Amino acid sequence: MATYSPTTRIDDIGNKPPAPPHPGGGGNDGRGDVPDYGARLRRARLGLICAIATVCMLFISLTSAYVFRRGLPTFDGASNSYVKDWGSLDMPWALLIINTIILLGSSVTMEFARRQSARQAALAPVRSIPGITLEDEKEFPWLGLTVLLGLCFLVGQWLAWSRLNDFGFYINTNPSSSFFFLLTVAHAIHLTGGIIALLWASSSSLFHKPLESRRIAVDIAAWYWHFMAVLWIYIFALLTFAR
Repeated sequence: MATYSPTTRIDDIGNKPPAPPHPGGGGNDGRGDVPDYGARLRRARLGLICAIATVCMLFISLTSAYVFRRGLPTFDGASNSYVKDWGSLDMPWALLIINTIILLGSSVTMEFARRQSARQAALAPVRSIPGITLEDEKEFPWLGLTVLLGLCFLVGQWLAWSRLNDFGFYINTNPSSSFFFLLTVAHAIHLTGGIIALLWASSSSLFHKPLESRRIAVDIAAWYWHFMAVLWIYIFALLTFAR
């Protein structure tokens, strides 16, 4: 009479064998060396928030100095009395309004560039699936157009400064002109940093960097550019209503 003798001990019944180790290390939630672009984007946005907070503190300090100095009299040695030396400033309103429209338009084109980059990054995994073909979208150069509009804004600001010089207002003419140049030049310097960031985001495609890396660069540059547009509206309103 045949008998069956199991090769597995009774004590081992129900115990699972150890799982094989995951290849590629243990980083990124067991996905090996696959980069976590979501975490990179969050870290980049956190860094951007810190940078924007620093710029806000700078311009809040300039605003406080502007308002305080506007109502502060100075001592005149000739008359031996305190006089108000703030003075009036004939600003080139037409140029400043045109520059404002250009910068707001560049903020719109920058948003289109951000959404286009995000859409491309979202469709990239689908395009990589075998047997699935998506229609190629015509990419409009929104990023290049934003850079062009940003340069036009800086040229417009230079023309506004030149027009003030033609009117006889220089950086040391009176406190009013000094603060005008200080606020507008500080904004122009920070905007130049934004243009450099846009050029860096554009170069990522030329150097064949991953699409997600380009999306992160465009996303951060877009939010910084929107902040520059809002900051200019604030400066323009301050110079307009607190003269």
